[in-house]
Amino acid sequence: MKRLHVSNGLILDPVTQSVKTSNIYIADGNIIAIDHEPDGFDAEQSIDATGLVISPGLVDLCARLREPGFEFKADINSETTAAASAGITTLCCPPDTDPVIDEPAVVELIHRKAATAAHTNVVTLGALTSGLEGQLLSEMSTLQAAGCVGVSNSRKPVANTLILRRAYSYAANCGITVFIEPDEHWLSMGGCAHDGPVATRLGLQGIPVSAETVAISRALELILETGVKAHFGRLSSAHGVELIRRAKERGMEITADVSAHQLFLNEMDINSFNSMCHVLPPLRSQRDMEALRQGVRDGVIDAICSDHQPHEPDAKQAPFASTQPGISSLETLLPLTLRLVHEQVVPAYAALSLLSTQPAAILGINAGVLAANRPADICIYDPDQDWLLDASAMLSRGKNTPFEGWSFRGKARYTIVGGRLIHAA
Repeated sequence: MKRLHVSNGLILDPVTQSVKTSNIYIADGNIIAIDHEPDGFDAEQSIDATGLVISPGLVDLCARLREPGFEFKADINSETTAAASAGITTLCCPPDTDPVIDEPAVVELIHRKAATAAHTNVVTLGALTSGLEGQLLSEMSTLQAAGCVGVSNSRKPVANTLILRRAYSYAANCGITVFIEPDEHWLSMGGCAHDGPVATRLGLQGIPVSAETVAISRALELILETGVKAHFGRLSSAHGVELIRRAKERGMEITADVSAHQLFLNEMDINSFNSMCHVLPPLRSQRDMEALRQGVRDGVIDAICSDHQPHEPDAKQAPFASTQPGISSLETLLPLTLRLVHEQVVPAYAALSLLSTQPAAILGINAGVLAANRPADICIYDPDQDWLLDASAMLSRGKNTPFEGWSFRGKARYTIVGGRLIHAA
């Protein structure tokens, strides 16, 4: 690791909500000083950040890296490379790999592959139940000891509420966070679009809002009983946001996130059977999209994630209902969130907090903060760079994006991970 000097950048600190032009000094993987050069500091590498914004490195709460088990779609090396190019310094991998992350060997495999690639930090969620089958509890304490920052059953059902209650109790005893993707399996099964007029007109089987809200309601009751620390991921509906809002107002210590694409797309975007807009949870109504934005503005929603799901081309080349859901979205996470700033949904410091400080706090990791004696995980971006998204130029192996041809303002120029300059453009 070289000693780095980042000069004349506009430091935007989401913790103190301050903005100032200053310098950052980095050594041994950490920020050793801001503003004033330490005595005897001799930089081996310098970055002139004049006209650029310096922020904490982005922390993505949900990115499927496709390894192990789905390397024909992508792998840890390709996706962490794409993440670094987009200012992301930490990725959280959910447990629905193959094999499932339900034993320490799989955790160690992913961490070793990420360390070998050496592009970004990768943290993992362990399985809530063995094999994600919803029948037997996983060895959560063992997974935690192996390095998992939380547990989840992804979108796989735990049909037996008694088993789910026991799982939450076990997680509470371990002091480990449960990450919930709210989906009532029997209500959503077979669906591929929001249950509304667009799906009806197109002849697509709908997924009602109740598939999300019934699952949220059940989880909230069990959280109250067990006292487990919980995070709700990928909200998609106005009613879902309202349930989280009411729970927080009652004093429940829960958190929630939303996928960036849910803040810009809605059910109208599937009008032409655009398979790039086939996602789960589905794109819902304009009203739902506006409620999600309001939730971000009000702080009901604590973080914005990519929900990255890269696919091979064939996965999206079929009738809409037969295509595989998901968007390749690492490289649009920052520009989409900056668009919220341009559209005056949130101020810049709040946008960066949604992408860095708050996700890091949810994961319980030492990241998302620009301060002395903290890890030097840093995103430096040009807030005024205008560019068009060309899917073929994306570094992710998945080119499945509905934002092809969109015009964006703001792009990562440098990414520093653990004091190492990983990306420079």
